[in-house]
Amino acid sequence: MKTLFLLLLLALIFCSAQSRSIIPRPHPQPSLKINATQNVGSCSFSVSIRTSCSSPRYTQDHISLAFGDAYGNQVYAPHLDDPSSRTFESCSTDTFQISGPCTYQICYLYLYRTGYDGWMPYDVTVYGYNSKPATFYYNVNIPANIWYGFNYCSGRRVADASSATK
Repeated sequence: MKTLFLLLLLALIFCSAQSRSIIPRPHPQPSLKINATQNVGSCSFSVSIRTSCSSPRYTQDHISLAFGDAYGNQVYAPHLDDPSSRTFESCSTDTFQISGPCTYQICYLYLYRTGYDGWMPYDVTVYGYNSKPATFYYNVNIPANIWYGFNYCSGRRVADASSATK
């Protein structure tokens, strides 16, 4: 009986070590095209960014954001950071009001970080007029100088517009 229990325990440990997380992880998106001219729009979004408690206490990193729907509507928010206002401190939540084109359900979101502090987001939630709140969970170190995030747009291409500076 003890042998059977030990075998079952070992099998359970082996299987759990082989399992993969069902929680989606963010990924790099080097080909994300930003359409900065599309931001002239009549819709307002509230974006809540919660900084991980594992993040440095303060950061001087520059943070930009791009999100949109499966139909090519994209909102771009460059340089949300403001070190003088204590933006993006660890264990804090910052909320931004961003204007842009009206969208349907938000299905992708990417962050762009430049700097050396290693700011780490916990999650980002976008509240829009025509969609339910969309939350994207990070809680990982995001690399510098590349768009990094999520695309849940069912394989549809995100906006393929002219590139802009970050």
